[in-house]
Formats: sequence, C-alpha cells, structure tokens
Amino acid sequence: MPIHPLDNLRRKVRDLHARHDARHSVTLFGPGRPSSAPTGNTPAGGAPSAPGMREPGPLARMANAWWTRLIDSVYDGGLAAQEAEYESGETRRDYLWNTVGVGAWGMVFPALTVVATQLAGPEQAGRFSMAFAAGTLLMFLSNFGVRNFQVSDIDQTSSFASYQVHRWVTSGLALLVGLLYCTIRDYGPAMLMLSMGVYVYKIVDGLADVYEGRLQQADKLYLAGISQALRSVAAIAAFAILLFLTRSTAIAAVGMAIAAVATLVLVSVPLALLETEASRPWKTQEVGELFRHCLPLFSALFLFNLIESLPKFAMEGMLPYDNQLYFNALFFPAQGILLAAGFMYKPQLLRLANIWANPRRRKRFDLIVLAMVGVICVLTAGTLVFMGWIGIPVMGLMYGIDFEKFRTLAYLMIAAGGVSAAIDFLYAIITVLRHQDSATKPYLVTFAFALVVPTALIWLLGLTGAVVGYLASMLLLLVLLGIEYYRIRQNLSQKNRSPFRS
Repeated sequence: MPIHPLDNLRRKVRDLHARHDARHSVTLFGPGRPSSAPTGNTPAGGAPSAPGMREPGPLARMANAWWTRLIDSVYDGGLAAQEAEYESGETRRDYLWNTVGVGAWGMVFPALTVVATQLAGPEQAGRFSMAFAAGTLLMFLSNFGVRNFQVSDIDQTSSFASYQVHRWVTSGLALLVGLLYCTIRDYGPAMLMLSMGVYVYKIVDGLADVYEGRLQQADKLYLAGISQALRSVAAIAAFAILLFLTRSTAIAAVGMAIAAVATLVLVSVPLALLETEASRPWKTQEVGELFRHCLPLFSALFLFNLIESLPKFAMEGMLPYDNQLYFNALFFPAQGILLAAGFMYKPQLLRLANIWANPRRRKRFDLIVLAMVGVICVLTAGTLVFMGWIGIPVMGLMYGIDFEKFRTLAYLMIAAGGVSAAIDFLYAIITVLRHQDSATKPYLVTFAFALVVPTALIWLLGLTGAVVGYLASMLLLLVLLGIEYYRIRQNLSQKNRSPFRS
C-alpha cells in the first residue's frame, strides 16, 4: 500500500520530539492537554534515544511542539477540524498578555526609528517615518473599524468566514491604495521598496487583527496578545538585523514584511482556527452588512488619524525627510499620554455604559467623565515635567541628535498629545451614548481646517509650523467635540431616558 508523503514527515517529527511532548505539556500559550504518547523507538517516559543528546531549551521545545501540532493538523483533516487545547476565561492571563502584545506593538515604530537613526542616519530614518505614517493609515483601512463589532457579536450574526472575507477584501484594497499613493508621489526604486515593505507589514497587522479578534471572541484574549507580541518582536528583530548587515532601510523594511507574513501564516491564522469553533460558510449578504455597520466607526477613526498625519504629508513635499524624524521623535512622548489614558478608561467603557443606562446615576456618570479629563491633565503635566527635567537629554542619547534646540516644540507637542488623549476619550463617551454619528461633522470640519492651515504654517515656519498646525487642529477638534457632547448631553437630559431604549 503506498505511503502518504506526509506520513513519513509526520513520523519523523514525532520520533524526534515525542520524548519532550510527554514531559512538557505547558507551552507559551498556557497549560494544554497532554500530548500523545511517545512512538517509534523512543522509550516510554521520554528517555533520550541517543546517549549524550543535548536537551533543547524551553523556546525550542515550544517551537517544536507547535510545529508538530501544525503538521498533525494538516495530516488529520485541517486546522479547523482539530480540538482546542487551551483554556478560555483566563482573565489574569488575558490582561497580562494583552498588555504585552499592545506594548510590543506600540514599541515597533519608536524602536525602529531609533535603530534607523543610529544605523542609517536622520534622512533615511525620516523616509522610514514617512512610510510608517502612510502604512498606519492603510492599517486602519484594512481594519475598517470591525474589531469591536466582531468581538461584541456574541450571537455570531455574521460567521467568522464572512469576517475573514471582509478583512481580506479591505486588506487588498489597502494594498492597492498604497501602490496608488507611491505612483502619485513618483517614488524612486529605493523609496518604493521601503514604502511597500512597510505597507505590507502594516496591512498584515490589520489582517491578523481579524484572527486575533476571533480569539478574543472565544474568550482567549491572551492568545491574541501572544500573536500580536510575536509579530511585533519578529518585525523589530528582522528590521534591526537586516539594517545592521546592509545599512539599507529598504531591504530592512522588506525583511520586516516577510517576518510579519511568516507570523501570520505560522501563528495567527492557525492559532485562531485551532482554538475556536469551526465557522459556517461565508455569505455575500453578511460581508455587505459588515461594510454597512462598520462604515461610521471606520470613518471617524480614519479621519482622526488622517488629521494627525496631514502635517507629515505636507512636510514630505516641502521639507527634507529628516524633519519627519524630528516630528515623530517629538510626538512619541505625546503618544505615551494617549496610550496611558487609554489603558485607564477603555477597560471601564462597559461599566460606564451600565451607569449611563440608569437615569438615576447620570450625575455619577458626569463626575467620572470630569475625573478622567482631570487625569489626562495630570498625565500631560507630568509628561511636561519629565521632558523639562531629563526627557530631552534622554531623547538625545537615544537618537544621537541634539534635541535641545527643539525644546519649545517638544512642549507644544506634549500639549497636543494631551488634547489628543482628551479627544479620544470624548469620542469614546459619545459612542457610549450611542451618538457616534454626531461626531462626523466635527471631524469633517477639522479635516478641512487641517488641509489648509498646517500646510500654510509649514510653508512659512517649517518644522515649527508643522507642530503648531498639528496643535491647532487638535484644539479645534476638541472644542467641536466638546460642543457636540454638551448638546447631546443636554438633549438626553431633557428626554430623561436611556439612549439604549428604542
């Protein structure tokens, strides 16, 4: 009887690692079910088959166990047909690994700009920064604001297969938009290669999000955090190693993209399929409904990030690329305010929604809103003090650039970061009130302002104009959102009813 080609491979893999499977059932993903018993010539109990054979380290054992599981799954009927091995409802582990994953993801850009500056110089680091800004917008196009909608789809109104089709469509669209942008900009070969490498990495980020959302939907958020962390660490390592060896940001960016694709194929996709229930087939109607339901949220998120990025796009046409590096380096401390505020209030959004649903607790809701605004002010003030004390010298050591001449711009950027964090929080509150559609007008007005004013200021003042223009755009958006929130709050108070009731 002919032997299946995979049979030999499967037998060899199992013979090589079975002794470790029997003794090491705890992996990076947490406690799993016991692995299959040793086979072949490996004695029961896991004794080495050859005297003096060196014991692999824990990372090697985890990689071997995962690879063996993938091979077995392919042989035994496909990934979706396998039984899950890792537990759900691990709240403590969820918080830990989600924090690790988000933290690693947030460190990719600042870490790689530091590496690029030290190894390739400010001009090349500025080119990388510009590509990353455009790639981030493409990631939002790929995501299409679906993650929260997917996670909250408890009844699985849309199948996971439909979510996958939707995400592959938006990711393909994002890649086409990236190619179109490079064509319009008429990039040379090196900048085109750099940009497309970064774009593919960020689009893969958006594509992997649908699989990580599936894990969160199955109450296995810690697995999603591990997937995100592995992708981020792989991207940082690939970029840094290749840049050190070649001193080419373009080659390093392509390596980063390849690393991201590898983690998507070997970790994110199989993990979601192995550890969640098999999905029913996708339907065209469900995919269309996802576009319709998520368009308002996508529009607001995309406009906000586009407004943030407009000064960078304006600088690309008028200032040398090293100004992109300076702008982004100054922005990183401000981004820290936004991330810190998000870590504080985002886990409490469900609780806020429950408080608001009770008309007798509306004053408490208002106090919580005011308290969070106060916390953002404290975070901003603390960041200002830190930057005025040792922050700027530390930045100089990291980048190998004297940032003392940008001290005033650093303070202005931190103020803009505090305003940006307040905007993010205020929009979340408007969403809790179920009036997110009302925020469209403030975003559109600010977008029109940001198209004109920062560009004019950059033409007049250079990098200073970019920072001042960004701060002005954020202040205008905060004022407009504040007015809109006040109007919504007054209308709901007059109606004296919960906005969750039909």
